[in-house]
Amino acid sequence: MHIHNLIGIGFGPSNLALAIALQEQGHSPDALYLEKQAHFAWHPGMLLDGTHMQISFLKDLATLRNPASRYTFLNYLHQQQRLPDFINLKTFYPSRYEFNDYLAWAARQFAAQTRYGEEVTAVLPVQQDGRVTHLTVVSRDSHGEQHERLARNIVVSIGGAASIPECFAPFRDDARVFHSSAYLASMNKLKDARRVAVIGAGQSAAEIFMDLHGKGCHVDLVTRARAMKPADDSPFINEIFNADYTDYVFKQPPSERAALIEEHLNTNYAVADTDLIEQIFRVFYQQKVLGHQHHQFLRRHEVVTVNAEASGIQLQLKDQDSGTTFASRYDAVILATGYRRQQHQKLLSALSPWLDNMAVDRNYQLIADERFAPRVFLQGSCEASHGLSDTLLSITAIRSQEIGAALQAAA
Repeated sequence: MHIHNLIGIGFGPSNLALAIALQEQGHSPDALYLEKQAHFAWHPGMLLDGTHMQISFLKDLATLRNPASRYTFLNYLHQQQRLPDFINLKTFYPSRYEFNDYLAWAARQFAAQTRYGEEVTAVLPVQQDGRVTHLTVVSRDSHGEQHERLARNIVVSIGGAASIPECFAPFRDDARVFHSSAYLASMNKLKDARRVAVIGAGQSAAEIFMDLHGKGCHVDLVTRARAMKPADDSPFINEIFNADYTDYVFKQPPSERAALIEEHLNTNYAVADTDLIEQIFRVFYQQKVLGHQHHQFLRRHEVVTVNAEASGIQLQLKDQDSGTTFASRYDAVILATGYRRQQHQKLLSALSPWLDNMAVDRNYQLIADERFAPRVFLQGSCEASHGLSDTLLSITAIRSQEIGAALQAAA
């Protein structure tokens, strides 16, 4: 049975950037990428009209690693004959729809190395003479057929899993309760939904609120926070997303790493763009002017219980300031409650006897003992050791270079 030099699990921006880096470094291993989606798509559930990127287009798949790459966003614009028009926009922040199209354009150039519609379900050790010599990657395609492939090295880049609050967990199969990552497809199935609750107060919650407002829905924005907080994207703070800051974070002891992440949470978590917050404030102000309450901002409110009824989803809400509770019924409840990034642990659980508790080195490689020959890399699961930029696009190009160099050194 053929042994691939590299299997990439997931083919989002991170492994796409890695494929580009490996090609441009002249290190073209026998690589195969497995992606559970039917085709390339980057956060398809949140490609809302009027939304734009929150980071510069220069933090694309390649520019920070190789500005001369043919896979840069600028070359994409040139190929699409839109570069002069984009320049005239005078912005560093393209629409989210356009950036997704850029990523899909780059992904199409690796179609021969990619298998879409295959979800990896397990990674198993292959042992010989007391050593793990390579790995078996088990996947299931859209027809339910199971595949097994062998690999000397793997790179796990599977993104985040929707974080569902415990009180909503029993309603995963109810089409009226869904995570923000499935927003567009789910709302398209609920065309008659007019009264909607959005749980959360970050960027996704804010964007969904404005989208629903534009569609004439009655929206309650429910959050335990006292206010919507702006994301800090000032220049000095943004230095934490520079590649060299990753070195600084990694060199710190675990307690100091955690403190650095906590200090800068307001750059990425439970925050929204200032201009978007201002738009929402104007919506609520206009309600006061007109004397008509179309939406509610239920700040300092917590969902206590959830009940599914034929007439809608009933939430029991508690006002944390007054201690009072009340019930409210909705046609749909949208959970803008973030993501969890521990699913790689389950996927790689069969390898745990040889691994150092899923710890990684500076080059994102899982630390293993001398009996384990394969190299296993993580992308987007190393925030605790490498800093807040790990789950974002900011260091994607540089990280790809580092992983590529580590793979080449082991070849």
